[in-house]
Amino acid sequence: MGKTVRLYWGYIAVAALIVAWSQRWSLPMVVALSVTVSAYASFQVPVWCGAVNRDGKTYCRNNAYGILMGCRNRQHRWQKLKLLVLRSKAGDFSRAVFPTAKEKFNAVLAVGGLISAIAAVIVPVVTGG
Repeated sequence: MGKTVRLYWGYIAVAALIVAWSQRWSLPMVVALSVTVSAYASFQVPVWCGAVNRDGKTYCRNNAYGILMGCRNRQHRWQKLKLLVLRSKAGDFSRAVFPTAKEKFNAVLAVGGLISAIAAVIVPVVTGG
C-alpha cells in the first residue's frame, strides 16, 4: 500500500485540485496544487521511457519516471530532453514522449496543471476578486 501511494500520490493531488476549483479555495492553495500536479506528471509519474533505440525504429520500454525523463540509460534521458529543444519531426517527438495512452493522459495532466496555475492568477485579476 505504501509503495502505491508513494508512486501515485499525484493523482490524489489532481483530485484535490478539482475540489479546490469547485470549492473556490484560496489562490495560493490552487496555484500550489496546480504546480504540484504539473511537476508530478512531468517528472515523477511512473511511465515507459519511450526513447528511440539505436535501430531508429523501436522505442525503449524500460520504466522511467515522468513524461519528460528517460530511463536509467543516460543517453535516453538526454535524447528525450533534446527532443523538447530540437524537434526534427513532430511525429518523432510525440512518439517518444507519448508512446501510450497513459503518457498522453499524464501529458494532459501536466499541461492542465500549468493552465490551472495561470488561470488561478488571472481569474481574480479579471473578476476583481
